[in-house]
Amino acid sequence: MVVLNVSIVIYKTNEEKIHRLVALLRQCKAVNDVFIIDNSPSPFQTPHNMDATYIFNNNNCGYGRAHNIALRKTIENKIPYHLVLNPDVVFDPSIINELLEYMEGHTSIGSLMPKIYYPNGDLQYLCKLVPAPMDLFGRRFLPKWMMKKRKRRFELYDSGYSTIMNVPYLSGCFMLLRTSTLEDVGLFDERFFLYPEDIDLTRRIHKKYKTIFYPYVSVIHEYGRGSYKSMKLLYFHIVNMCRYFNKWGWFFDKERKEINARCIAENISTSDQRR
Repeated sequence: MVVLNVSIVIYKTNEEKIHRLVALLRQCKAVNDVFIIDNSPSPFQTPHNMDATYIFNNNNCGYGRAHNIALRKTIENKIPYHLVLNPDVVFDPSIINELLEYMEGHTSIGSLMPKIYYPNGDLQYLCKLVPAPMDLFGRRFLPKWMMKKRKRRFELYDSGYSTIMNVPYLSGCFMLLRTSTLEDVGLFDERFFLYPEDIDLTRRIHKKYKTIFYPYVSVIHEYGRGSYKSMKLLYFHIVNMCRYFNKWGWFFDKERKEINARCIAENISTSDQRR
């Protein structure tokens, strides 16, 4: 049987919520180990009650760096797949088997994300192009009407989200990763404390492998959007996005243009592109 490890990074997260999530994951026999990486200032009271490997960092080392602790163990133990999971995601555990089966049958896939819904049933548009500065900073600081057309293009709205797509930027809330791909392209870039690490990793994988949106199973994601509520998190968001564009290029990024043009051509009809 094909197996995978799972990692969940937490910070001041409700302990019972994580106990429930671990119990849900343990309903799937394909799950080998669940890593709870705790960046909180104080540890859980009852980590021994979970069927998981609990790692308390005693400091907030960042999202990507914390996940890398578990990813390295997955590589060392030669576990073929790894699921990076947010603590605010719930789903039917049977979907893991379907996703693994699909990846086993399509060895060109490096990472995969299912369809994502809000708790109220609305679709989350988390299949995106490689962002330009305007895509990220514009939607935060410009009026919605000014960004409406660009946002629709950036989030591949006109694709319909109903068929399998090879997308260069997939959300980090549910990232099913092939371990051999990570050995090839590397883990999360630890220069990013929070926010753009999923953009960066998906982009690096997409250059050599397929990064697939698989719409035939779904999960529910609360999607807290913390940087819209906290000035501290907004600061982290801005600083780390600047680091991302310093790495890949702000306005002169030929690769970004080529990747996005190919993605639009593959997934959006000519009539929709004219909108």
